[in-house]
Amino acid sequence: MQKMNQAFEKVKMLVGMEVEDEEEGVATVESSSFTFMDDFNRDCTLSTKQSMLVFFNPVKFGITFTFGNLLSLGSTAFLIGPKRQVSMMLDPVRIYATALYLASIIIALLCALYVHNKLLTLLAIILEFGALIWYSLSYIPFARAMVSKIMLACFDTEF
Repeated sequence: MQKMNQAFEKVKMLVGMEVEDEEEGVATVESSSFTFMDDFNRDCTLSTKQSMLVFFNPVKFGITFTFGNLLSLGSTAFLIGPKRQVSMMLDPVRIYATALYLASIIIALLCALYVHNKLLTLLAIILEFGALIWYSLSYIPFARAMVSKIMLACFDTEF
């Protein structure tokens, strides 16, 4: 356990994180068994500056988010094979969701790389996220119908 804590401290030093003194580290380990998880949660949460990246620099976020979506499509194609991936994407049940998702990816990349307009890129990211949700729901039986009924029930009001 001691060697693991020392290795973890060295990794912290390598990535530039604050390192506790040895006496404090030993007292902390003895006082709580959740120190690793506390450190993990603290290190994995975004700061206010990092979370505002979407609004202050949506072009950079849009590029990374879109390439992340392309990588996720590529990873599923790697797992199940590209031919099966394309046949599943072109299935009549999800052809419109696929077309909307691929179009939103193209729109987001065009807005981020070619137009360089922050507002259009932010709107394209929102469109891409919604299309990603709708496309993902197409793989769950009756999920899109259920979400549609819930949205109608929530927003179907008379004024």
